[in-house]
Amino acid sequence: MARLIHLNGAPGVGKSTLAERYAAAHPGVLNCDIDRLRCLIGGWEDDFDGAGDVVRPLALAMIGAHLAGGRDVVLPQMLARDSERARFAAVAIDNGHEFVHVLLQAGPGQARARFHGRAPDDALFVAIRRSVEQQGGDRVIDVLDRHLASSGSDAVLDASRDLDATCSALRELLQRAE
Repeated sequence: MARLIHLNGAPGVGKSTLAERYAAAHPGVLNCDIDRLRCLIGGWEDDFDGAGDVVRPLALAMIGAHLAGGRDVVLPQMLARDSERARFAAVAIDNGHEFVHVLLQAGPGQARARFHGRAPDDALFVAIRRSVEQQGGDRVIDVLDRHLASSGSDAVLDASRDLDATCSALRELLQRAE
């Protein structure tokens, strides 16, 4: 049975970095990074949120096709609304696959610091930063972090440690979930 591994958490907590590492260490796993997929939509830099609306159904189709081939998918995406998480869970569960929701959390202010430490010349991070600023800046990162912590998940992963330790903890968590 294939698995959809949803890495959820506030901006800057390390979802995309951890997903890249996980996919690199597990041949055949699809890293379905929706934020990276947005970059394939014309005009995405001018309408980042609108590009997300366009690309989510495409991501669902990609995930479904990859799972149908018997291969795992890792989804590094902040999904704060229960209805959005349910859409992604359904593409796995309704087709006989497993859905694992992992909430990444770091120490107070750590996600914010990582968020602001991203490469200033990466167009994707510039667009994400602009979107976060439009929604309330640092305050929204903290609010999202608290909201996600109260929304429930299959597992909570401490992402405040270094990347190697966090990767090891994710591997252990997923082995226990099998």
